[in-house]
Amino acid sequence: MKRLVLLRHGQSLWNKENRFTGWTDVNLSEQGVAEAKKAGKVLKDEGYQFKIAYTSYLTRAIKTLWLALEEMDQMWIPVKKSWRLNEKHYGMLQGLNKAETAEKYGDDMVHLWRRSFDVPPQPLETDDERNPKFDPRYAELTAAEIPLTESLKEVIERFIPYWESEIMPALKENDDVLVAAHGNSLRALVMHLKNMSKEDILKFNIPTGIPYVFEFDDDMNFVKDYFLGDPEEVKKLMEQVANQAKKK
Repeated sequence: MKRLVLLRHGQSLWNKENRFTGWTDVNLSEQGVAEAKKAGKVLKDEGYQFKIAYTSYLTRAIKTLWLALEEMDQMWIPVKKSWRLNEKHYGMLQGLNKAETAEKYGDDMVHLWRRSFDVPPQPLETDDERNPKFDPRYAELTAAEIPLTESLKEVIERFIPYWESEIMPALKENDDVLVAAHGNSLRALVMHLKNMSKEDILKFNIPTGIPYVFEFDDDMNFVKDYFLGDPEEVKKLMEQVANQAKKK
């Protein structure tokens, strides 16, 4: 049996303020630090032994991974970082309060920008200081690779090739693999792994700091998926994520 553990980063400072974050590099809140440590403790108690882990280029995901591995006494394992695991780029919405944006544009429009398959927010201007081309961590990316906005469709297009070329082969060689990333990049992978429809992924939300396990047989056929947490608590946390962008 092979187990892929997906871990959405703990609450960030902008999660706490209910702001669109995207590729903006925001740190964890105190709650987020606690969530990451709790995730590591849960994984340790469940007996997970990782040989390799993956994360994005963004601090909130990297720190979540560090804190979880520290709780597990597994900080020594190799960690691979890739921009392809970054959160969806929210374009001009980055930094805006979600509820206030819903007041201005309406719940339905903001829901589309947040959760639709192929409707991206308005892109950044090329000279906007939030353009990733001004960030040294993306210096090796081509102009075509650097997004100014994204829908889930574009996130899938950049993430799934990395899953197929890097993460899936590692899972074939190892029993357990950990991926610490973001709500939308993980939704992209979940949609692919579970062959979900555009309608189903629209309604699917991943809570922060709760390990989400995918089991595969030795031939890499999907068997089942589940969260490592109380089902009622997980359901409540999913609903909280879904309601973030509703009008006050």
